[in-house]
Amino acid sequence: MIRKNQEFLNRVNILLDMMLVILSYMLASWIRLDFFEGDSKNMAGISTKTILLAIAYSLVLFLLLSIFGFYNTTRTRKLTWKARTIFLCVTISTLIATTVFFVFRLIDFSRGVILVFYLVTIILLTGKYAFMRLVLRRFRGNGYNLKHVVVIGTGKLAKQYRDDIAKESELGFHLIGFVGNQNLLGEEDKWLGSFKELDSILSSPDISEVIIALEPEEYSGVWQIIPACEKNGVKYSVIPFYNDIIPANPVIETIGHSKLINMRTNRLENMGWAILKRGFDFVSSFIGIILLSPLLIIIAIGVKLSSPGPILFRQKRVGYMRKDFQMLKFRSMKQNDEANISWTTDDDPRRTRIGSFLRKTSLDELPQLINVLKGDMSLVGPRPELPHFVEQFKETIPYYMVKHQVKPGMTGWAQVNGYRGDTSIEKRIELDLWYIDNWSPLLDIRILAKTVFGGMLNHEKMKT
Repeated sequence: MIRKNQEFLNRVNILLDMMLVILSYMLASWIRLDFFEGDSKNMAGISTKTILLAIAYSLVLFLLLSIFGFYNTTRTRKLTWKARTIFLCVTISTLIATTVFFVFRLIDFSRGVILVFYLVTIILLTGKYAFMRLVLRRFRGNGYNLKHVVVIGTGKLAKQYRDDIAKESELGFHLIGFVGNQNLLGEEDKWLGSFKELDSILSSPDISEVIIALEPEEYSGVWQIIPACEKNGVKYSVIPFYNDIIPANPVIETIGHSKLINMRTNRLENMGWAILKRGFDFVSSFIGIILLSPLLIIIAIGVKLSSPGPILFRQKRVGYMRKDFQMLKFRSMKQNDEANISWTTDDDPRRTRIGSFLRKTSLDELPQLINVLKGDMSLVGPRPELPHFVEQFKETIPYYMVKHQVKPGMTGWAQVNGYRGDTSIEKRIELDLWYIDNWSPLLDIRILAKTVFGGMLNHEKMKT
C-alpha cells in the first residue's frame, strides 16, 4: 500500500514540477516584458508555440533531474542536496535550451526573459520542496506517512541507527523493534525475537524496511538474514561494520565477480568538478590580487619598515598528494630559526607590532592568493601543515593524512567552525574529512562567505 501510494505521489510530484516550470516561463515574461518595461503588448510572446517549447523544456529538465536521482523514493536526501541538484539541472537545461533557440532560431527570444525564467524556476522549485519538507514534518509528526522499520542487530551500530532516526524524526521512520541478542538491549528498546525467529517476524505486512546492523562477530549470520528478507519480499539496507571509516560517497567497482568498494574517493577526482573548482580558484585569485593590490602594497611597505628582512615569509608546507610547497605569508615576525618547527603565541616576542595586527586580522594570509593562482592551493580546503607536525600527527591522529587527497585551502570548513590555532587537531581532521566527503561548489561559496563575514578575525592563542 505504501509503495503504491508513493508511486502515485511521485507522479503527482513530477507533474507539479512540470507545471511550475511552465508557470515560471509565463511569470518571467510578465516580470521582464510587462512589469519592468510596461509594454503589455510584449506578452503576446506567450503563444501556443512558446508554451509548447516550455513543455518541451520541462521534459528535458525532468529527464536531467531523473538522471541525477532526484525523484528516487528515498527519505534521506537533505533539502540542501535537492537545492544543489535543482540549481545544477536548471543551469544545464537552460544552457541547452538557449543554445537550441539560438542555433535553430525557433523563436525570437529575449535574453532578459531567459535570465528571469532561469532564476524564477530555481526559486519556485526550491521553494516548493522547502514547503513540502515543512508539511511532511508536521504530517509525520502526527503519525502519518511513516516507514516502519525493523533493525536486525542489537549492538553499537543498531543503537546508533536508533539514535540517528530519533534525532531526525522529520524523515518519518518508526522503529518497530530489534532482532538479536536481547541481553544487549536497554529497557526502552523493544525486542522482537532472536535470529532464529526472523522468518516469522519478517512475514508481518506492517514492516516497510529492514536495517541490517550487525557487529563484525555476527556477520556469519548474514547468509541467513538476507535470504529471509528476500523470501518475505522486504526491502533491506545494510549498515556495514566498518561504518565509521566508510566515506559518504563510496565508489563500487567490479572486476569479474569481485566488487571493490573504493573507500577514499571524492567528487574532486571527477575531472569536470576538478576543472570547475580550479577555474573558480584561478579567476577569483586573479581578480582578488588586482582588487586588493592597493592594500597589498600598503601592507608590504608596513612590513618592510617594521623590521629588517624580506616582505614575504616563505614556509614549507605539505600539500596535495603529500607534496611539499612554499606557502607565502606577509612576514609578521623578526627573522628567527624556529619558524619551521614551532607555532606562535599571542605574546611571542618574535612578533613585530604590525605582525600582531596582521595575524589578528588574518591579513598575513593574503599572499596565499599567489599560491592559489599557481595551483599549489585552493581558496577552500583543509589548511596545510608544517612537515614537522605532519610527521607527528600522522602517527597519533587517525585518518590525518586523508586531508592531503585534496588541495589545501586558504580557509576551510574547520576554520569557519572555530577550529583554528590552538584547538583540537582531532576535531579539525573530523571537519576536514566531512568537507572532503561532502564537497560541492555551493559549500565552497558558503565557507568563503562565512570567512569574509566574521571568519578572518583570529581569536586563538596560537596559529599555524
